[in-house]
Amino acid sequence: MYLPTIGLEIHIELNTKRKMFCSCLNDPDEKKPNKNVCPICLAHPGALPTINKKAVEETIKLGLALNGDIAKNSRFDRKSYFYPDLPKGYQISQYDLPLVSGGSLKGISLRRIHLEEDTARLAHAESSESYQLKVKSSLVDFNRAGVPLLELVTEPEIKNGEEAMAFAKELRLILRYLRISNADMEKGNMRIEANVSIAPCPRLSASNRSPRKSAVLGTKVEVKNINSFKAVGEAIEYELKRQEERLEKGEKIIPETRGWNEFKKQTESQRIKEEAHDYRYFPEPDLPNLNLTKSDLINIEDLKRHLPELPEHKRRRFAEEFNLSEKQSDVLINDPESARFFEEAVSELKSELPTSNVQLLFNYFTSDLFGLMKNENIGWDDLNITPENFADLIVLISNGDLTSRMAKDIIVEMQASGEDPRAIIKRMDMSQVSDEESVRVAVKESISENPKATGDYKKGNENSLKFLVGQTMKKLKGRGNPELIQQTLKQELA
Repeated sequence: MYLPTIGLEIHIELNTKRKMFCSCLNDPDEKKPNKNVCPICLAHPGALPTINKKAVEETIKLGLALNGDIAKNSRFDRKSYFYPDLPKGYQISQYDLPLVSGGSLKGISLRRIHLEEDTARLAHAESSESYQLKVKSSLVDFNRAGVPLLELVTEPEIKNGEEAMAFAKELRLILRYLRISNADMEKGNMRIEANVSIAPCPRLSASNRSPRKSAVLGTKVEVKNINSFKAVGEAIEYELKRQEERLEKGEKIIPETRGWNEFKKQTESQRIKEEAHDYRYFPEPDLPNLNLTKSDLINIEDLKRHLPELPEHKRRRFAEEFNLSEKQSDVLINDPESARFFEEAVSELKSELPTSNVQLLFNYFTSDLFGLMKNENIGWDDLNITPENFADLIVLISNGDLTSRMAKDIIVEMQASGEDPRAIIKRMDMSQVSDEESVRVAVKESISENPKATGDYKKGNENSLKFLVGQTMKKLKGRGNPELIQQTLKQELA
C-alpha cells in the first residue's frame, strides 16, 4: 500500500499588451517568426530590462482571488541554465521573494505564485540530406521570448489525477473571470507540470487508528508535456502506477523529468531532475526590488476592490436566485460570457414575467442559442442577439404569441438581421394563428384528409392525435396555437 504525493506547477501566459521586460508586443497569434523582437528580448549586450507593471498587477489579482499573502517586498532573480530557447543563457524569474505566498483553491494549499519571462519557441524540422544522412534542424522563433509568464506552485496535497484535473479546470475558470489569461492549454497559454511521488503507507496508530505522518517521502518525478486536462489525469495515474510497479519489484525511483507521450499514453524519461541549487539563483542586478507597500507603485487595495465575482460565489448565487440545479449552473458558469449574457437576459425577463420563466429562458438559451452559435461557428463577439431581445423572445413564447417552431426560426433571423423579435414577426408576418375560426377550418381539413389516423384515434390510439396536430400545424405554416389545435381536434373527433 502506497501513499501518493502530487503537486502541480502551472505556467500561465498573461494577456498583457507588452512583453515582461521590454515594449515588444505580446501577440500569441503572430505567425511571422521573429517579428515581435528587440535587443532586450534577444539579449543583445548592454540592453537593460524594465518591469511590466501590468503583469505585476495581474499576478497580484490572482493572488488576491486565491486568498494568498501579497509580498510587501519582492524581487526578480536570475535562474541560470543553458538551452537554445533561452537567449540570455538565464531566465529572469523569482526565487525566495515571490509576489504571492500561500492561498488555496478547492481545498489544495498553494505554496507560491511568482512572475517570470517565457522562453522562445522551437520548431523542429527535417532538413536536406548530408553525407547520406538525414539531418534534423531546429529553428528558433523569439516572438514568445520575454512574454509575461505567471507560475503557480501547489503544495504536494493532491491525491490523484481526478483531483488534479478539477483543480486545473477551476484555476483556468478563475483566470478567465479575472481576464488575465485565455488559459488555452491547446495554444500553450496554460502549461501544467505534475510532481509525482509515492511512499509506503505508514502504520496506523494503535490508539486512534489514523495514519501516522511518514518521515520519509517518495522520490519526486516531474512530468511535462501535458497539453490537456484529460492528459493531466492520465499522466498522473500512469506515473503513480509506474512507480508502484518499480517499488514492488524492489527497484528505485530515479529523480528525473519525464514527458507525457499522448500517443503511447505513457511517461518517458527526458533528463535527470535538477535541484534549485543547480540553477545558481542570484538577485537580478539590472532590476530594482519591488516595494509593494508604496501605493504609487501598485495599489493593492484598489485591485482588491475591483475583483470580479468569482466562479464559486456565482455558482451559489445562480442556484439560489434562479433556482437552477448545480449542473445547470455549471453550464453557465463555465463560460464567463455565457454567465454574463444569461444574467442580463434574466434581469430583463424579470420586469416582464415571474421568476418561474427563468427555466424557460435557460432551456432556449442552452439549446437553441448555443446550437445556433455552434452550427454557424459564432463567438460571443459575433453574436447579433442582445440579452434584451432574447428575453423579449422568451416573453413572446411564454405569452403564447409564438410556437416553439416559430421561435427557432426567429432566433436564426435575429442573428442574421440583428433585429428584435417583434420587428421580425411584423416584417415576416409570423404571428401565431390563435383565432378559432382559422384553426377549426384547418382541423377539419386534416381530419378529412387522414381517415386512418382519425379512425385510430377513435379506437384509443393517442399518438394519432399528435399526428393530426402536426398535420394541422403544417396547414397553418407552423403558426398555429398548439393548445387550441389539440382542443379543437378533440371537439371535432368526439
